[in-house]
Amino acid sequence: MNSIVEHLPIDKASEAYCGTIVYSPGGKYGPRDQEYLQLVLLHTGRLNVTIDDTCHSVTPGHAVLLKPGHREYFEFADDQETWHRWIAVRVPGFEEEYEAKLNDLPFILPISAELNKLTDLMLDMKTGTSSESPQMRCMGLAALYQFSYEHSREGGMQHVHPSVMQAKSFIHERYAEDWTLNELAEHVNVTPEHLIRLFNAHENTTPIKYLWHYRVRQAVEMLSATDHPVAEISQRCGFKSTVHFSRCLKQRTGKSPSEIRREARNYK
Repeated sequence: MNSIVEHLPIDKASEAYCGTIVYSPGGKYGPRDQEYLQLVLLHTGRLNVTIDDTCHSVTPGHAVLLKPGHREYFEFADDQETWHRWIAVRVPGFEEEYEAKLNDLPFILPISAELNKLTDLMLDMKTGTSSESPQMRCMGLAALYQFSYEHSREGGMQHVHPSVMQAKSFIHERYAEDWTLNELAEHVNVTPEHLIRLFNAHENTTPIKYLWHYRVRQAVEMLSATDHPVAEISQRCGFKSTVHFSRCLKQRTGKSPSEIRREARNYK
């Protein structure tokens, strides 16, 4: 069944925002009254979100859909930092016109590679681009379309293999540790060769490449959102040394740690 989200034209969306943030251990946010259709992508840590007195627990590697007209309160992990990214689209009058038609969409889904890429692109675009611009509104709606599509795909198309989901969740929670392919495969009870085949089929990459990509993503976020020394970020994200850290960032982003941090500060 198609969701009403898939039929929202761009002129129904008045603006779209995106962001990324790292909360310190024990962080809290709210309460607030939700005014947007918002996707929250949880990458590390833990999240408990209370919506109209009902508490939902969210683990890393999942995206949740928040709907307008509800009261929300967020509580983050007590023992570690929590990193999440978000996309929010304002649709005036949404709760009156559309909310009853959104019941077919789930609250939570695994974060797909496609949804991650859309979030990356929207974050890259937002500097110097108005939240009311056609570009930002289109990207915000595209993320909502993708979430809706992935829900419909679960019913009739190939679902992500449980071993891939287990491995990704494990990586998200313990990416700083020194994992080998054999250890990851043993953790999810498959052979290393089979885990490689599964990741190639579902993620278009290998488990170890996924791990390094995730480490780089987390490191870029820490450089952008915190004042932690580069050496500390390197260690916390699982790199072998600051030299190795700088080389990996340069290969994958084209920028050094100092360039990433300087650009992030210039944008604030």
